[in-house]
Amino acid sequence: MKIVVIGGTGLVGTQLCANLRQQGHDVLAASPKSGVNAVTGEGLEKALEGADVVVDVANSPSFEDAAVLDFFEKSGRNLSAAEKAAGIRHHVALSVVGTERLLESGYFRAKMAQEKLIKASGVPYSILRATQFFEFIGAIAHSGTQGDTVRLPAAALQPIASADVAAALAKIAEQPPSNQTVEVAGPDRQPIAAFVKAYLQHNGDPREVVSDAQATYFGAPIDDRTLTPGANPLIGTNHYDTWLKNSAPPR
Repeated sequence: MKIVVIGGTGLVGTQLCANLRQQGHDVLAASPKSGVNAVTGEGLEKALEGADVVVDVANSPSFEDAAVLDFFEKSGRNLSAAEKAAGIRHHVALSVVGTERLLESGYFRAKMAQEKLIKASGVPYSILRATQFFEFIGAIAHSGTQGDTVRLPAAALQPIASADVAAALAKIAEQPPSNQTVEVAGPDRQPIAAFVKAYLQHNGDPREVVSDAQATYFGAPIDDRTLTPGANPLIGTNHYDTWLKNSAPPR
């Protein structure tokens, strides 16, 4: 099959393209770097010529409320129109576990808007919602930092390696569209503070990690259900401690 990966040069996209090529597919890694811009529509028509499947893993360069909503709404509408014109048989999208439970966040509101556009487009689809990536733990630590202390909610997290997300997306892209949403999560569930503490210790970072029931997650209150999957999610194979040991400390 010819599979176009929107956001194909990013963290998940690069791994996804490699996985699909190993399975023998004709893969186009589409991004502004390759002249394909879903937000402006530039290059979309040509990129989708002869394609069977589109996988959208693109992310907004800005997390500011208005900018991120604009990104997902414009790209969603442009992709829908281009896919209909090209006769795309399956649209696969990456979203986030807990989207409907964290609408206090502008980013999650934007992801919900993206999901609604996909469902209303008329193009057969599959949506994969993933938990937070292992690679995002450092940003979570930064968000809760106050001086030499990292203050975080007491809520649970079940993060996942981006490699496992890419593997799950590759399998979904090869299957018929489900017109459903499925979830994928890592194998380890712990309080957010436990993941952050292990990350900081691995990197020789002396900041103290504190669980605080009043602390927020990027400005939004959360609980144990907010960012963890429901019943019967797909489960990744990479454990957090193993991933950490194999990860070089940031410069």
